[in-house]
Amino acid sequence: MKKNIKYMLDCIDDEYIYTQGMTGKSLLDSRVKDAMACTPRDQFVSRAYLDNAFDNRPLPIGHEQTISQPYIVALMTDLLALKQEDIVLEIGTGSGYQAAILSQLCKQVFTVEYLTELADIAKARLKKLGYDNVESMSGNGFDGWPEHAPYDGIMVTAAATRIPQPLIDQLKPGGRMIIPIGSQYQYQELMLVTKGDHGEVTERGVLSVAFVPFQGERDN
Repeated sequence: MKKNIKYMLDCIDDEYIYTQGMTGKSLLDSRVKDAMACTPRDQFVSRAYLDNAFDNRPLPIGHEQTISQPYIVALMTDLLALKQEDIVLEIGTGSGYQAAILSQLCKQVFTVEYLTELADIAKARLKKLGYDNVESMSGNGFDGWPEHAPYDGIMVTAAATRIPQPLIDQLKPGGRMIIPIGSQYQYQELMLVTKGDHGEVTERGVLSVAFVPFQGERDN
């Protein structure tokens, strides 16, 4: 069977059912599903992995980084509960695939990549594919992107040992952040962080995950 986007989406649906006891979600949000259906994952993987582009698993993109498993991309996007007028910050551009998904669900995406070479490749790719509401830069994602704050949603696609305070500061009251927390060699938990109308912060563990480590992390 030749794998395609439909196959990938079917795998995501199966994962949603399997993990619903942990995530509280048995069905992928229809807007997120449509965005993933319209985003050609095969344009975001290296030539060596084209045959695996629609597998429900992470794939190497060089520099010891990966493009995330489609199910995890879907779940993290779903948990942000984005509205079309939202402004979103992504930390960890990688291949640009997650930013492309987010861009179809909100007004503007700002994305930061620690590795300059990956940032340049992703920026060119996103421009070529017509994702015009994505602005990217190379920098330390620990600091966020304060010039465009506050954000309705923040997504972090690398595992930090703690939630960076600058990201909490840049999250709008009423906003959501999704971030994996843990060590590269130990247990990691996908955390949903919400900021109340008066600045109070709550955290909820969602699912055990395995992400590459957050680069540039330092004491808050």
